[in-house]
This record gives sequence, C-alpha cells and structure tokens, in this order.
Amino acid sequence: MLTYDAKNVINGTYGEIWCDSDYLAEAIGLEAKITLDKSEVNMCRKLSKGYKVTGSDGKGTLKMNKVSSYFIRKLGDAIKAGKTPTSEIITSLKDPDAFGTEKIKLTGVVFDELTLADWEAKKNGEESIPFTFDSFEVLDSIPYK
Repeated sequence: MLTYDAKNVINGTYGEIWCDSDYLAEAIGLEAKITLDKSEVNMCRKLSKGYKVTGSDGKGTLKMNKVSSYFIRKLGDAIKAGKTPTSEIITSLKDPDAFGTEKIKLTGVVFDELTLADWEAKKNGEESIPFTFDSFEVLDSIPYK
C-alpha cells in the first residue's frame, strides 16, 4: 500500500524539456498522451460490447514563454520547402520532495502548426504548440512504494 505526505506530490515547477538536444529553458508545460484506437467486437450471448485495440495515436502540446524565434527558425525553412521536419522530445520531472524522477523520450515528433505571430498589448507572450508522435520510451520512472 502506498503512503505519502503532501510534499511528495510531484510539482511541474521542476519540469524540463529538450527538443533535439536543445534545452528549452522557456518551457512552462508539456502534455503527451497515447490514445488507443479500438474496434467494436460483438459476441453471441453477451449484451455488452467488447473492444479490440487496433492501434494508437500519440498527441501532445508544448507550452512555452515566447522569448525567441526558436520554432520559426527550426521549422520554417523545411515547411516552406514542403518537407516534414521530425524531432525528438525528452521531458523530465524531478521534484526534490517526490519519490523519484519521471523522464520520457518521445520520438517521431511532428509539430502540427507554426505560429508566426500572436501578440497582444500588456500580455506576456506564450506559445502553445500541438504535436503528434509515433513512439515513446520511459527513461526513468517513479517507483510505486
């Protein structure tokens, strides 16, 4: 049975992100999820439906403070040339009061859009960049105690 104190809950303030080995100090959040594709399976003598997993879909969003033109420079020329730039993202979360570190590598990352301009007076600049990915690897995980 897991027991913990409030201080052991991991806090996103200690998150870090690397994109193709570039450390993104301006990152303020990342979400990455795998959604399972399922097909309905009907069976005799059962009223409830069954489901068969037939694939998966990796999607996420990277949130950053706008402090540079990193993604315009990284993706702009390739997009204009009709190429599909792919990347690798590593995300790490290691709160000093938590039971460990969680570190995940996302591969086959393709960013869905490139924001060229988005600003408003008296508002700090932020970027929210959706992406897809085709695989992941757990580099470090928090043990269940």
